[in-house]
Order: sequence, then structure tokens, then C-alpha cells
Amino acid sequence: MNVMFTILKSDSKTKARMGIIHTAHGDVRTPVFLPIGTKGAIKSIAAEELKFWGAEMILANTYHLWQRPGDALIAKAGGLHKFMNWKGGIFTDSGGFQVFSLGKMVKITDQGVRFNADLDGSTHMLTPESSVQIQANLGSDVAVVLDEFPGFPATREQAETSVRRTTMWAKRAIDEYVKLLPNAINQGQLLWGITQGSTFADLRQQSTEEIVALGFKSFCIGGIAVGETEEHMYQAINDSQPYLPVNAPKHLLGVGTPEQIVRAVSLGCDSFDCVIPTREARHGKLYVNLKPQDGDGYVTVNIMNEKFKEDFTPLDNTCNCYGCQNHTKSYLRHLFMSEEPLGVRLATMHNLRFYLNLMQRVRDSIETESFGELLKNYKDRTKDAII
Repeated sequence: MNVMFTILKSDSKTKARMGIIHTAHGDVRTPVFLPIGTKGAIKSIAAEELKFWGAEMILANTYHLWQRPGDALIAKAGGLHKFMNWKGGIFTDSGGFQVFSLGKMVKITDQGVRFNADLDGSTHMLTPESSVQIQANLGSDVAVVLDEFPGFPATREQAETSVRRTTMWAKRAIDEYVKLLPNAINQGQLLWGITQGSTFADLRQQSTEEIVALGFKSFCIGGIAVGETEEHMYQAINDSQPYLPVNAPKHLLGVGTPEQIVRAVSLGCDSFDCVIPTREARHGKLYVNLKPQDGDGYVTVNIMNEKFKEDFTPLDNTCNCYGCQNHTKSYLRHLFMSEEPLGVRLATMHNLRFYLNLMQRVRDSIETESFGELLKNYKDRTKDAII
């Protein structure tokens, strides 16, 4: 479970910091956004392109790869890195979120989660042990223990059960991890703990202290991005942070919009994953930096808007993605209106570049002591600024 995490610089006015997570497949500079490779691929994007853009780690989904093509097949191929030809870091979740959200006839007990798969209706059981086994077969650099989260809103009784089970399952996951690691595909795989507690500050403290006491060196803050308000999410971070080791990396699962990420960085979070940039791209929603004279921040663009029909300017003249360097808003709109696959690909390239470039700006601002200004501009952003 050991992890080498080096903090290079901390912001003097917030909890933001820049650092490096050292993994078996290379260093990962933080704060970092992990593009989502749910089924072992970033939608419409090649691995070489991600590397060229500066991505150092991606997130792959344990549940989906377990269901298809199967973790045994991936292990036979030599692990997920070889299977998808990705030479950077890979972070895998536990699979629990997808079981709870996609599975049918879900039954949760202390043993684990029994469910019918969304793929073919077959019955499966996901346990703390099997989640670790699947992730060992995938050979990811970061594996996460199975947890139970109650969703939002949750009663205190539901949150207490979640905390109890999450701690119990974490203990079982550690035992399985220790047993498997000597013969694992990736013997440098790291196991991260996860905390729960819903909106109850004392349960956040209890869960965090229990997970830390188990010996984890790296952590995910769980039970967020499940329907709660932004302020509930920020409060959950604040309720957890005092009880997490300062020198440990902290991942915020399933987050988020650019302004949510910048705010969470200010609260001490180091890594993030979210489907937003790729999902929104498929629907023609693109992220565009404000012009320098308008301050820092961004607006979102619906490229199918009629106003772009005769707009022969680049989407974003500050962006270095292929689409912005070679095509106009008019052409992008045409591709979407004509349902040409190239439109989705160019939009996905752009949104991922936007997120990766944003994280570089965040790191640069921490290094140059200007993070506070960046934070202010993103906090002040009008969320409905869509053009």
C-alpha cells in the first residue's frame, strides 16, 4: 500500500499544493485530471495522442472491464497497459459505483454486493476480495478498495452502515492485496483507501480516522458527486481533510466541472476524474477560455447554435488542439449537424486538451504564487455562461 508522494510546493493562502505521485509506470504531476478510459479506451482518442498532450495517468473502470472482455483475458494479454498499449499510469476504481448504479436487483450485505449485470442480466457477486482480484488482473498502478456509499440524501442510519461496511471491506481488501501482490502482473500496484460519511461531519471524521488507522498511505474521498449540492461536496472535503495525513495524495472521485476542480484543489485535493469533457463533447458542448482582456475562466459553447453557421474563426484561438489550429466553428457545426464522426472526435480532442491545459495552469499558478487569482476568477464564473 506504500506510495511515494512528493510535495514540491504548497500555496501560501490555500491548501493547494503541487507534487508528484511516483508509480510503476512513471511519475504523475499533481494536481492532475485523469481522462476516463472506461472500457480501456478514451472515446475516439488514441493513447499516443494523450501522451503527446501531457496526460500521465488515465482512469479505467473495473466493472466494465470485468464484464467485457473479462479481467482474465486482460491478464492473459499481460495486463491493461499492454492490452491497450498505454505506457503511462492507470488508476482503476473498485467497480462499486457501477454495480450500484447499473446493476439490477442489487442486494448489499456484509459479504458484498449481489446483482444482475446490465450487459446480459447474469448474476454476479462483487466482494472486497474479488474487486482487488480483478484490479490485480488488470495490473493498474492504483487500485481502490470496494466501499459502500449511500447516495444523496442519506439518513444517518444509512451513513453509519456505509461507514461500518467501508471499514470492514477495507480490512478484507488489504488482506487480499497482500496475498496477491507477490505474484501480481504489476507488483508496484498501490492500494488506496476510501472514506465515507455522507453529509455528517462526525461520520466523516470517524470514517477517515478508521481508514487511516488501517495503514493506507493514499486516499479517495468518496460519497460525493452522487447528487449532492456543490456546497455539500466542499463540506465533505473539509470534514475529511483534518484527519487525513498532510503528505498523502487525495483523490476526489467523479469530479467535475473546471470550477469544481479548481475549488477542490484549493481545499487540498490532488487528483480528479470525470466523464464531463468527453460526454459533453459528444453533445457538442465545448469549453472555451475567456479572452485575456476578459479575465481568467471560461465559457461553454453549444457548437450547434445557429449563430456559428457562418463563423469562420477558430473555436478558441488560445487552444493548441488540432481542431482549433486547423478548423473553424462553422466547420465544426457542419460536422455535428451532418452527424459526421469527425465532429465528435475533434470536440473530444478539444475538451480533453482544455482540461489537461487547465491542470497545467493550476500547477503553474501554485508554483508562481498566483493560484489565488486563478481561484477567484473560477469561483466568480457565471455557471450558465453558455454561448
